[in-house]
Amino acid sequence: MSDDAFDEFSFLPLQSADLGLDGPVPRAERLSLELPDGRTLSALRFGDGPPTVTFLHGAGLNAHTWDSTILALGLPALAIDLPGHGDSSWRDDAAYVGPALAPDVAAGMDAWTDSPQLLVGQSLGGLTAAAVAAQRPDLVRELVVIDITPGIDPNGGASQIREFFAGPTDWASRDELVDRALSFGLGGTRAAAERGVFLNSRVRPDGRVEWKHHFARIANALAADPEAAAAASARQDAISSVLSAGGWSDLAAVTAPLTLIRGDHGYVTTDEADDFEKRLPEASVVRVPTGHNVQEEIPGELGRMLRQRAGKG
Repeated sequence: MSDDAFDEFSFLPLQSADLGLDGPVPRAERLSLELPDGRTLSALRFGDGPPTVTFLHGAGLNAHTWDSTILALGLPALAIDLPGHGDSSWRDDAAYVGPALAPDVAAGMDAWTDSPQLLVGQSLGGLTAAAVAAQRPDLVRELVVIDITPGIDPNGGASQIREFFAGPTDWASRDELVDRALSFGLGGTRAAAERGVFLNSRVRPDGRVEWKHHFARIANALAADPEAAAAASARQDAISSVLSAGGWSDLAAVTAPLTLIRGDHGYVTTDEADDFEKRLPEASVVRVPTGHNVQEEIPGELGRMLRQRAGKG
């Protein structure tokens, strides 16, 4: 079946059954917003009422990473494709950092929500959510950041993702992408990996398969050009120091209640979590038995936790 003929929400009934949920799945639709510079921001909206919870995914993922969590949540929700991911436009400047992405996310929330949100962001989405909450406090009722802090060690668990992206830019089939994901310990079961790959890739006119997100193209170009990689590494070191300070400044500026949820074998170490608590003593820290992609590994538990924070538990 071609991508054009496939319903991107066709996986929801099986995901709902896997969670042991009763009743019909919520109505879901794809949204699109033209940004002032002509780029497109895309999102998914679930449920019949105005969203009360908005979700931002991590680097290299897309809004569908939240599908099972939103099913378990059981509330109207919005999941945004960050720029450079999913069906949102790539950025020409490749500035995929929270403060640069926040204005686009805020534009989407202005267009698609009508009240302050429980804003939930994982990894890159967590840093972006912090920037949104700092820049536009009127949009955020409460902030939940998942398995990320501004001071996270880039040579720790996150290096696995960089290595994963640094493969070819196109593939003969989606099965090759599934095999690669599983070889890196990503994706969970093969069925889950197949679903994730389908929703995060596209077939080009020449029949080759490529990731939807921009990161694979960037990582591959750096891997193929040592001089460019060295220059990018130097730039990244400089950017990381600035972003670390900026990220902490964003979190310190958040006036809404703030919670860090981290996996006990995720990317945030115990020392990094302790640093978070020292810098932000009013925030809460919750440790859960999972890895970095909490929303994919324990979506039912996460959905129930977020429902309680939304005041519906």
